Amino acid sequence: MKLEEVEVFVEAVLAGSLAGAARRLSLSPMAASRSLNNLEAELGVRLVHRTTRALSPTGEGEIFLPHAQALLEGRASALADLRPDGCGLSGHLRITASAAFGRRVIAPLLPAFMQQHPALNVELQTTDEQVDIVAQGMDVAIRIAPLRDNRLVARRLADNPRVLCASAGYLAQHGHPRTLHDLAEHQCLAVTGTSHWTFVQAGKRVRQRVTGRFSASAIDALYEACAGGLGIVNLSRWYVEPALQQGLIEEVILQDAEPEPLGVWAVYPSSRLVPAKVRVFIAALEHAFTRPMPAR
Repeated sequence: MKLEEVEVFVEAVLAGSLAGAARRLSLSPMAASRSLNNLEAELGVRLVHRTTRALSPTGEGEIFLPHAQALLEGRASALADLRPDGCGLSGHLRITASAAFGRRVIAPLLPAFMQQHPALNVELQTTDEQVDIVAQGMDVAIRIAPLRDNRLVARRLADNPRVLCASAGYLAQHGHPRTLHDLAEHQCLAVTGTSHWTFVQAGKRVRQRVTGRFSASAIDALYEACAGGLGIVNLSRWYVEPALQQGLIEEVILQDAEPEPLGVWAVYPSSRLVPAKVRVFIAALEHAFTRPMPAR
């Protein structure tokens, strides 16, 4: 039994399609189909039901799946024991993250990471849409949002405090909001479709309605509008800290509330099949949060 063929079966079940498995394993659809056919022929059973749009395990496939995962996990554990420090990583690592996080945090750490692992290919997909990492064949997604898909496994990497910010010009013209209620009188620059910001007030989570003349789907655009004097933003500290240090914008501190902090999460398809390349990348990302963020 070839482990490469077993891997195609496992990935096909997780992705719900052979095409998804092929993308994840960097195979052609024909090669993935051939591997699955070979495995079924060797086992003498049909492992999956296939249609033009979907794939699901048969009864025999459901029985075989945990054994297949154990085989692959055993291989990964053996390789990890031989390379406990993560040296010699190879293959293809596919990462997805928001555009701002990918540019500000992930991209700067990749040159050193890839120099340490010259046999590893890395693909970084940045998008502000929440992609289906199983269907898209992603190894790991970095998200700053609640996890909605219970098929996935999430690991908290770091706290994600948020801060209110505005330009000195805006504050000179419109004044400093002192309380949560004061925000109703200010121009608030929010993500498109957002009508409320969430705060912690006296230990409780509260929502404050916000309005403004400008909104955008991208954090970069909101920051530029803030720096240009259009209003107040509520952004992650990892994003605005360099601009705050340079005096390009100012932090707005309320007396009675603070923006609700979120978390930075690494999300991957399965806790049983976490490749060494994913574990080592996540460790590098965790380490990045212990260093000052680079200037803009």
